[in-house]
Amino acid sequence: MDIQTMNKLLAILLLLIVSFRAESQQGKANMDTYTFHVDQMRLDNRNVDIIERERIASRKGVFLREGIKKTDREADVFIDLSEVKPGRYVVTTQAYSNEIGDKVLAEAKTKFESLFVTIQFENQSKTKRVIFAPWELDKQPSKQASGKFNVGGDSRNVKLWLPEGVILESITLRTYVPPVVPQSAENYQPKVLPPKSRPRLWVNSESLTLVKERLEQGENKAKWERVRAEAIKTYDFKIVSSGEISFDEKLEKAAEAKAFYFLMTGDEKVGREAVELMKNYISHVEFGNLLDITREIGRTIYISSLVYDWCYTIIKEEERAIFVQNLMRLSDDMEIGWPPFLQSVINGHGNEAQVCRDLLSMSIAIYDENPDPYKYISYAILEQLVPMRKFEYQSPRHNQGVNYGSYRFTWDLHAAWLFYRMTGNAVFDDNIKDVSKYWLYTRLPDGEMLRDGDGFGTSTNGAPYYWKAPLFTLLAYTYADDPVLKADFEKQGGILDNQVLFLLLNDPKLTASKNRDSLPLTMDFGPVLGSMIARTGWEINANSNDVIAEIKGGGYHFGNHQHSDAGAVQLYYRGLQFGDLGVYRFYGTPYDFNFNKRSISHSMMLIVDPTENFTRAKANDGGTKFNQRFPKSPEEVQSDSWFSNGKVLSADYGPEKLKPYYSFFSADLTTAYGNDKLEKYVRSFCFLNLDRQDIPALIILSDRMRSSDSSFKKYWQVNALNQPVIDHGNVILTNSRGGRIGKTHINTLIPSFSERDIQVLSGDSVHNSFNYKTTPPLSHLAETKGHRIILSRKVENKEDDFLTVFQMTSEGARPMAVKYFKTEVSYVVVVENHIVSMNRLEHPIGKEFEIEIPKGKHNHIVLTGLKGGGWNVYYENKKNKLIDTKVEEDKNTLYFEGKKGKYIITPGF
Repeated sequence: MDIQTMNKLLAILLLLIVSFRAESQQGKANMDTYTFHVDQMRLDNRNVDIIERERIASRKGVFLREGIKKTDREADVFIDLSEVKPGRYVVTTQAYSNEIGDKVLAEAKTKFESLFVTIQFENQSKTKRVIFAPWELDKQPSKQASGKFNVGGDSRNVKLWLPEGVILESITLRTYVPPVVPQSAENYQPKVLPPKSRPRLWVNSESLTLVKERLEQGENKAKWERVRAEAIKTYDFKIVSSGEISFDEKLEKAAEAKAFYFLMTGDEKVGREAVELMKNYISHVEFGNLLDITREIGRTIYISSLVYDWCYTIIKEEERAIFVQNLMRLSDDMEIGWPPFLQSVINGHGNEAQVCRDLLSMSIAIYDENPDPYKYISYAILEQLVPMRKFEYQSPRHNQGVNYGSYRFTWDLHAAWLFYRMTGNAVFDDNIKDVSKYWLYTRLPDGEMLRDGDGFGTSTNGAPYYWKAPLFTLLAYTYADDPVLKADFEKQGGILDNQVLFLLLNDPKLTASKNRDSLPLTMDFGPVLGSMIARTGWEINANSNDVIAEIKGGGYHFGNHQHSDAGAVQLYYRGLQFGDLGVYRFYGTPYDFNFNKRSISHSMMLIVDPTENFTRAKANDGGTKFNQRFPKSPEEVQSDSWFSNGKVLSADYGPEKLKPYYSFFSADLTTAYGNDKLEKYVRSFCFLNLDRQDIPALIILSDRMRSSDSSFKKYWQVNALNQPVIDHGNVILTNSRGGRIGKTHINTLIPSFSERDIQVLSGDSVHNSFNYKTTPPLSHLAETKGHRIILSRKVENKEDDFLTVFQMTSEGARPMAVKYFKTEVSYVVVVENHIVSMNRLEHPIGKEFEIEIPKGKHNHIVLTGLKGGGWNVYYENKKNKLIDTKVEEDKNTLYFEGKKGKYIITPGF
């Protein structure tokens, strides 16, 4: 099956449930429901038979006999609607598959291979609607919302033509209640209005000149030639006078090219071709009820709006009425509904093209004829989306992860661009320009990305793979004038399906820069989506020696495709060494909700309270909260503790900012776990860039966890793709790229060898969440065959510390010796001449302490967890002051270099 089509199935089902509930609440008093079973249908016995089976809810269904091929036959099913109150109804079918249907559906690969019923309400056109979809084969019965239809007047009956393979049990008509317009939206006076002049979409009278000037410049010239050739080519479209036609993406693209050509050249002949195409097309196009069909509907609305706006001066008055009428007709079938308030613009499908491109474009285009759509859409964007994104994008990354984040951020950028080009002024905060850095930092040397959220791109056959999202990348680099991101667009192939959009936005004078050395190797992502990514370099090829590490935690959780992964760590060195083991295919399956999105599939701490229950998940994996709802305003996310994902305590890197030696991150993750099982949990991470070929980097990870009950078992976990080796209580991980092997040596310092148990879960047991078993989808991905390394203390304690050192080594290189000692306030890790003091208190260090450097003349010393304010460092005694400095709040680190001996560290505040 088509994964892109299928992987949102359950999300849509959930959204439909929400929509139904909303409709129910809006109009219970006026809602009528009529259900017709087989006994209430008139059947054509020449073609259909009745079957009685226990698995059918009403015990009886009707099916088309095998071999009935005649397409112009009389209807198989006739239903009298004379007792139905006139009105507009949502029509739903309930059906089962038989042996023929089972075979067809099992072999289906896309949504277009669903089984379709033909429906005709009296004196209305016939229409094809899905009655059974492939992904429902194992879920029977299949309940399909066929659409909204008018009943009454001259529509007093309905006819159905059945496909082979289904057993129809019933058809239900339920009064359609449109979404209620919030009072605040109804009374809204838009702050930003479309100009009186044309064009308005993507260009206004001022920016139109700029776009025209760029057509013959640089890389735009070749694309302009292709658009021109497409525009002047005659498109063969047979005009129909009645009935419905299927959507036609090629026609839409042809109309877009012709309208753009008219906008650029004034060629009225070509412009009129665009108008005629779209006018006749949208008068008859029907989309049915295919999965995710709102995207196809939205694209038609969008391109129709472009033609309407760009060709406005040559559209006749009566033609404008046809455009406006059909644009509003199509809007009524969007998933967000019309008026557009069934979904939120903040997250989910409402945060995709529906509002930010399709309906926004329509509302701008037809504003003169009908200002209400613009009032509603501008309210959603300017009063809801813009303030929320200003808050969220304080952290320059996307909460929905690499894949869904790039997709949904694409639509934020559409809205930003459309408003900017319409008015010449930005409506989004400038921090939207920094979000794209997230995709630069998550890029791995092999072309893939660090794992974040649902889904990720990877090679299917071992061939080199470079993760791509060209539409997002184009919108992002053009909006931010980012030369590095433009280079990444070109690295992705520089190919875009929509050449028109490229010509509207690309500045040929912006020179792509492949050199990323202007970017610091470490990125602190701020307080809203707490996280840090540390790198040793920017080399993007499979032979790279670069190490990339990430830690998450702190800030807020925004639900939907964001995982329960506060505190999770990932590491890449010649391949992914450890990280996530979840694989995304379908939303909301037992595997998705109990493993893929859950903490257990990530490299992080687990603490199991046997009585804990996770909302919408059956497995008790000991992880963080399982949040599937999202906040709709900055006020809600900050005031409702449910969304708390912990707090970033410290984030710093240095002493050089472009190529830091140390990168330190610490977060209090207590609230991320969301119930009473924890009194306190702090995870701290220190990454050292050693600037060596044999041992390029090391990581020190410390955890201090205090439970509310000593019997709650704590588990320290990392998840590896390849089989680990246990050597004298230590763990060795391995991966390879470009024929070069990289290893990660994991030394657990606390708890000691005698105090801990360690196990490696492989095979089927990987997906066993403390006796709750899930099964991953069939996949070639290594994640489905990975390994979980779990370490726990033998003795139950209320408070436990874990201290671990990771060394990345090339093949054949021996790891450095690792030692540690304890001070009154910290654990001091010594790895040759690298000395790191990790705070072991639950609060910042605010008092004097000493460390003893055992040997060496040139030691790199990092002190972490210091309270903000003045600090002094003395050598051997307090008469010999080496350092008098200030430690910044929220950074809490101090770096210096020194020789063997005693160092006295004292606060100066």
